[in-house]
Amino acid sequence: METALTRLVGVRHPIVQTGMGWVAGPRLVSAAANAGALGILGSATMTLDQLREAVREVRSRTGAPFGVNLRADAGDAGDRVRIMLEEGVRVASFALAPSRELITALKEAGVVVVPSVGARRHAEKVAAWGADAVIVQGGEGGGHTGEVATSVLLPQVVDAVRIPVVAAGGFFDGRGLVAALAYGAAGVAMGTRFLLTSDSTVPDAVKARYLAATVRDVTVTRAVDGLPHRMLRTELVDALERSGRARAFARALREAAGFRRLSGLSRRQLVRDGLALRHGKELSWSQVLLAANTPMLLRSAMVEGRTDRGVMAAGQVAGVIDDLPSCAELVDGMMAQAGEIIGALRAGGASTHA
Repeated sequence: METALTRLVGVRHPIVQTGMGWVAGPRLVSAAANAGALGILGSATMTLDQLREAVREVRSRTGAPFGVNLRADAGDAGDRVRIMLEEGVRVASFALAPSRELITALKEAGVVVVPSVGARRHAEKVAAWGADAVIVQGGEGGGHTGEVATSVLLPQVVDAVRIPVVAAGGFFDGRGLVAALAYGAAGVAMGTRFLLTSDSTVPDAVKARYLAATVRDVTVTRAVDGLPHRMLRTELVDALERSGRARAFARALREAAGFRRLSGLSRRQLVRDGLALRHGKELSWSQVLLAANTPMLLRSAMVEGRTDRGVMAAGQVAGVIDDLPSCAELVDGMMAQAGEIIGALRAGGASTHA
């Protein structure tokens, strides 16, 4: 299936595997790429050396296009971009809108720039600055999220910009892909659906927790870092929501120390990243610390398998997913289902079953 997205980045299918920290490593990214989707490495939780090694490992596993996700506000964003350019990565995605200067520099180097946004005005801004495409996540999406549903946000953005729009938040099968295309999107991006594949390195016990979840078990809380964050309700979420300010601050300090050891960041860099997150938001200092090292809370679940003390970011689709296909099986199944639906619509009817 050819769309503006497939033409832009050179993949076979209009599907993006998002750059999830601790989840989107070389194995998952290369499997998604080999399946014909755009795999994206989650670099925010990697050191600079780990990023370079991860890029090289993906390239050793696949000849298909792939990208790297960056935090535009990270203190070492420039170093990460340099590694991307040196290693020949040609797609850069961003969890937050990059600056006009960064977009210009990447485009001059021949890199396709694809920021993720959660509001029409942000899409308009990055499009005006030269972004090549934009991923638009509605409120159903996992992790930090907004309040506007994809079905409302997506057509707003499609009507507002003249670059390819990729829909995210609430997608997991071929029916969703067809719906997104009908809205005018050039494809879909999925995080939770790719997390729940056999190619994902997330521990089996954590995958089981996701598969057991109902839609009511996926909640939005501000208790982790002061920002709306969609995740599975766990013991940690309950504890954070019950904690007073002093306990939250003590937990934040412990997590900050652990993340600093793993990431190699200095205290100054950690504080700088926290301040960047605090900019324009009414966050307490304990929330700033937790925001700066939320990756440690994610790591507890996604790497160590500690569902009792980790954050398990999740889109609402976690409540309707009940299997663990390979990336190839997932993508092939989606495309086959989408093809059947489009064929049925052209013939005057429609299949609505998975």
